[in-house]
Formats: sequence, C-alpha cells, structure tokens
Amino acid sequence: MSDQNEPARTATPGKDIIQQPRQNLPNANMVLILGIASILLCWWHFISFVGIILAIVALVLANKETRIYYQYPGVYSESSLNNVKTGRICALIGLIISLIIFAFVILLAIGLIASLPFWGMIR
Repeated sequence: MSDQNEPARTATPGKDIIQQPRQNLPNANMVLILGIASILLCWWHFISFVGIILAIVALVLANKETRIYYQYPGVYSESSLNNVKTGRICALIGLIISLIIFAFVILLAIGLIASLPFWGMIR
C-alpha cells in the first residue's frame, strides 16, 4: 500500500515518471458553502438580501476558480472543480429565489405604505 502523500510512479519504457498528487482548488469548498448558504438564507424576507450577497460572492469566486483550473488542468483535482460547479449552481438558484423574494417584500412594503391613507392612519 502506498501513502496518499507519496507521489505515484508510472512506468514507461526507458523512464520512470513521478506524478505529483493533484491539489484542491484554493476556494472550492468556500464556493460550495456560500452557494448552499445563499439557498438557505433566501427564504426570509429582508434576510434574502444576505442571500443575494452570498450568491454574488460565490459566483465571482466560482468564475475565478474555474479560470484557474483551466489554466493549470494538471495541477488541480477534478473533484474540486465539481465542488465549484455545484457551488455555482447552488448560488444561481439562491440568487434567483432571493431576488424574487426580495422584490416581493419590497412590493409588499410599498403596497402597505400606499394603503395607509386608505385606512386613516396617515392624513
């Protein structure tokens, strides 16, 4: 059995090539966490604004990490790229739902303020 930190050896005719283990993308897990958090925070009225911010940060980080992966594809692992892709999808879902909820809350507040004179609360 070989240790995971030990480089893998590949035998080729006449040469012994050492392959370094692939690294994770630096912010792959952060993109995934922010994407999931944007979905979790998109359902509560004005807190949906936090979901919008988290989703935007996750999307910016995901674009950066994807660019890094495709510049150096042999250095980073594909599983970390999958984490970035999953985080991006979660962030898009969270952003869309947060925008819908936030717009609904703003329209509801405008409607409430507009109806105050009708109920005699503002003269």
